[in-house]
Amino acid sequence: MADTYRKTRAFAPQGFFECEGKGLEWLGEAQSQGGPRVVHVYGWGRDHLDIERIRPCEPTVQAAFDFGAALARMHDAGAPYFGSAPAGYDGTCYFGPLQDPVPMDTGTWTDVATYLAEGRLRPMVQMGIERSSLRPADMDLTQEVIDALPRLLGRAAEDKPARVHGDLWSGNVMYTKGHDGKVQAVLIDPAAHGGHREEDLAMLHLFGMRYLSDITAGYQSVHPLKAGYEERTTLWQLYPIVGHCVFFGGGYVSQYRQMCRSLLA
Repeated sequence: MADTYRKTRAFAPQGFFECEGKGLEWLGEAQSQGGPRVVHVYGWGRDHLDIERIRPCEPTVQAAFDFGAALARMHDAGAPYFGSAPAGYDGTCYFGPLQDPVPMDTGTWTDVATYLAEGRLRPMVQMGIERSSLRPADMDLTQEVIDALPRLLGRAAEDKPARVHGDLWSGNVMYTKGHDGKVQAVLIDPAAHGGHREEDLAMLHLFGMRYLSDITAGYQSVHPLKAGYEERTTLWQLYPIVGHCVFFGGGYVSQYRQMCRSLLA
C-alpha cells in the first residue's frame, strides 16, 4: 500500500466511514470525464477510513482555473435524483464535523425546491430546535424562505441533479503536485450526494477561498451557470450555516436569521 493516512473516530455512527469512502469513489468516477482528482480510498471499517496521504503545496492561478473546470465536469457526471446517496451506498448519509456528524436526508426528489425544503432546510432547523440552539420561530422564518423558493431559485430550478461534493469549503480542497510536477487540486472529506451544482460553489464562498474568481472562471468555461447565480449564493449557504447552528450555536444563529431576512427583503 502507498503512503496512507488513516482517519479514525471511536464509536463512529453506523456507516459513517463507509459513506465517506463510497462518496469519494463516486466523485472519483468523474475523473474519467475530466473531473477533479479525488483522494484515493484504500478501505474502511466501522471506526476508520484509509486514504492516500496528500502532500500539500501552494495553489496557483492556473491550478485554480483547472479545478473550476474539473468541478463542472464532476457536477455534469450527474446523479439519479436530488438527494441521491453515493452509488452503492444505502445507509445513512452524514453532514458535519468528524466529532459530531448529523444524518443528512437522502431521497428521490425530482425538483430543486422540494429537495432544498424537505431534504435540507426543514430537517436541519428541526435538529437545531431539538438541541435548543434554535427556536420554533426559526422554523417559521425558514418556512417564509421556503415559500419564496420559486422566486429565489429562478432559472436554477431548471437544473438537473449534479454529482456534488456537499461540504466543499476551502479546507476540503487541497493542492498538491502531480507526477508531472503541475499543481492540481484534490478533493477530500465529502458529504457526497445528488444535489444542485450551485451548492458546492456557494460553499467555496462561505469561509473564503484563494483564487475563487479563477475557479469560477474555469467552471463557467465548461458549464455556464444560470443567470443570477451570484444572488443565489446566500440561499445555498443556508444549509451549512444552519448546520453550524446545530453544531456550534453562538453567532451562527444570528447569522442564519440575518441571511433568511436578507433573502426575504
